[in-house]
Amino acid sequence: MISKAKLQRRIRQWHRYLGFFLGIQFLAWTVSGLYFSWTNIEQIKGEDLRADKKPLPIKVKGASLSILLDSLQKNEPKISFQNIQVVEILGKAYYQIFTEKPQQKVLLFEMESLLPKSPLSEKEAEEVAQRSLKKSSEILKTEYLTSTNGHHEYRKKPLPAYAITFGTPNHTTVYVATELGTVQNYRSTAWRVYDFLWMLHLMDYENRSNINNWALRIFSVLGLVTILSGFLLFFLTIRVKKVKRL
Repeated sequence: MISKAKLQRRIRQWHRYLGFFLGIQFLAWTVSGLYFSWTNIEQIKGEDLRADKKPLPIKVKGASLSILLDSLQKNEPKISFQNIQVVEILGKAYYQIFTEKPQQKVLLFEMESLLPKSPLSEKEAEEVAQRSLKKSSEILKTEYLTSTNGHHEYRKKPLPAYAITFGTPNHTTVYVATELGTVQNYRSTAWRVYDFLWMLHLMDYENRSNINNWALRIFSVLGLVTILSGFLLFFLTIRVKKVKRL
């Protein structure tokens, strides 16, 4: 049978080694948690960078949405519509039509004339990005994206897209989807710090969004073991004072 003193030594060793091993991750959880709690999520998303939207005057003469849809179905009988909405692109109103069949794609048609619009050019995308900001800024570079990985700051978003990087504020990059014709994301230095800490917090070093990964599960269990070993040590080492009889 293991003596109480020997049991205490073994628990202390395990507690010390686990504490050292888990300490770095505990520090990452603490620092990231502090950052998340002391930052404004709306600023992280770039909502404070967006220009105020002005009312969009819509002038529809004889043309209508039903005429457009009938025309599309006549040219392509098997076409199926998923969603239709009105968007503003460079001061004009457009129908943004999402189709399911025969393939998933986005169609743009000017509301007034019902003329189709081709995907945005680089110059148009830069103008859309510039107009979307509260304050105009110098464009540092423009990239055309056709694919991204799990670590890219523009992930799980419509492609192709233009990434327009401005000098101010905070080295902001505005992502504009060419086929949708609209801004999808604002990514600033504050967001990049947030995203890096979020990766450390979730321990998902591949896609930065999977909360059910095994690294997080294992470290959480080991953290629980470390805490329980600390409680066990406390109760094993506590000394009960004897009351002296008079």
